[in-house]
Amino acid sequence: MGNNGSVERRTVLKAAGASLATLGLAAATGCGGDSDGAGDGTVTIRYAWWGADERAKRINRSVALFEKKYPKIKVKTDFQDYVAFWEKFQTQAAGGNPPDVFQNAVGFLRKYDKRGILLDLKSQIDAGNLSLENFRAGVEKVGQVDGKQLGIPVGSNTMSLVIDEKVFEKAGIKPKQGWTWDEYSAALKKIHDSEKTAGDTGYFSIMYLYDLYLRQNGKAFFTEDGLGFDEADLTEWWTDGYNRVKAGIITDPKRVEQDKPKSSLSAGHAASEFTWDNFTVRYTAEGDSSYGLAPIPTTDGKQTGQYLASLMLSASARTKHPKEVAQFIDFMVHDPEVGKIMGYDRGILATTEQYDAFKPADAPSKAIAQYEQDVAAAGVLGANTPHPAGADTVESAFLRIGGDMSQGTTKVSDAVKQFFSEAKTALAV
Repeated sequence: MGNNGSVERRTVLKAAGASLATLGLAAATGCGGDSDGAGDGTVTIRYAWWGADERAKRINRSVALFEKKYPKIKVKTDFQDYVAFWEKFQTQAAGGNPPDVFQNAVGFLRKYDKRGILLDLKSQIDAGNLSLENFRAGVEKVGQVDGKQLGIPVGSNTMSLVIDEKVFEKAGIKPKQGWTWDEYSAALKKIHDSEKTAGDTGYFSIMYLYDLYLRQNGKAFFTEDGLGFDEADLTEWWTDGYNRVKAGIITDPKRVEQDKPKSSLSAGHAASEFTWDNFTVRYTAEGDSSYGLAPIPTTDGKQTGQYLASLMLSASARTKHPKEVAQFIDFMVHDPEVGKIMGYDRGILATTEQYDAFKPADAPSKAIAQYEQDVAAAGVLGANTPHPAGADTVESAFLRIGGDMSQGTTKVSDAVKQFFSEAKTALAV
């Protein structure tokens, strides 16, 4: 999910936090053309990803190291913002010409595997061209679906709660591991009443957070082939969220829109926000307060429902150079120098070689690493449920319809019906 300070889309983001829609970037270096081979045995592979300009600089430096080690493999790179990336990828995939290797996320694995786009990397692992050794906390399993290895993680992240430490301290609130949703709700109200600011920016349309809540209650957002909850579940969740907006405990959605591209947390219009832990570097850059990571609230005082998500590298089933692609992926996830270059741009580095090589110097990165260590030590991490084909469309619908509901343009009951209708259509494809 998964993942990198400047990463991912507004969907995953208000799923959690940063704003990719604002990146608006053009392609980096090359763009397209079939993978080819030269008379001297040199081959060219195409590598595409989404992200900001800083990520492009880091990746191109890493590619240069790879080409130095493998002079017979040339890498043509291409990047855009999140939306433009997937629009271009869909066109390329439909035309039978996707990139040889590309950045991917769990919500797209089944979708593109179902269409025959993704290469099962197990054959290259068995051939010794790609290693699954030394991945942290079993994060390599994020890329495994239906017995296939469809992606290799480059980093890990997990859902977290970012708080304005100064506001929480003034209100006398100290979040602790195992605190409950009732305690969190009471904290939001206390902040609203004593500090005259909203307690949270709005959590009820964040698909990934709702997934954690469902997992705490023995369900999940997705099963392997559909939704893992019913209309009554969502009605309760969205009604609660809507009531908190009306009470001023959650930031007015219109204010949230006005604050963009800033978060309303860093703009000073809320005291907390749920997001992926690696997104938290944005708040220090945007805001004037001090920001920290707090535990996810629980239902039973124990289980948070958390799991490790990840950005990953996948390969095209149509690539003419599967060995070279595998060698490239292996280098990008295991080489220590690449780890030093990439840092936590795409999440906490996935392999021990890279994790040990990179020593974060800034406070936000240190805090992110410590947070994941603490979560792992708490024993609350579970396995992620592989998303069904169409999950990306469902995620977008959840964010959009939840937003309309929060602004009062759609009644909760109508919003719930609309979501289930759109989800049914998306998951039937």
